[in-house]
Amino acid sequence: MGRTLENKKEIVAEIKDLLSDTQSIFVIDYKGLTVSEISDLRNRIRDKGGTCKIAKNTLVRIAVQGDETWQPVQEMLKDTTALLLTKEDIGSVVKEYKKFQKDTKKSELRGGVLEGKALTKDEAEALADLPSKEELYAKIAGALNALATKVAVGVKEVPSSIARGLQAYVDKEGGDGGE
Repeated sequence: MGRTLENKKEIVAEIKDLLSDTQSIFVIDYKGLTVSEISDLRNRIRDKGGTCKIAKNTLVRIAVQGDETWQPVQEMLKDTTALLLTKEDIGSVVKEYKKFQKDTKKSELRGGVLEGKALTKDEAEALADLPSKEELYAKIAGALNALATKVAVGVKEVPSSIARGLQAYVDKEGGDGGE
């Protein structure tokens, strides 16, 4: 039984709504995945703040029509297509997909779209190597803490070095005056 026109319009509207709150899209070929594997992928992606959406390529084309940001995705729509939509933490979604792909040995990343620019498969996979937002915050906090420590040690060292200089002068003066 095919979908009704009304049902197709709802799907297109849902995709448009998802895209309005999306920062990037990654396109995968999900051929060979079972229903439980697709559910597992959806759960993994959802846990990382993303969405896995499966829809007919024609409906996705209609949804991105006229939207310059998502136009490049049309080149990647063929065969069995799933979209991994990210809101914020792009790297962790791709990283999670790569773990899933390694576990199942199925599916293939075709590429992606980030800020209106098409990404090749290699460029999309490279995003998985980027640190997460939390990792970046930790690195920045560590750098700030190290800087504050260096400043504190430097500030403490100034009076100490003045005191050592004065002591050396007193010792020198005291030693010359006795002769």
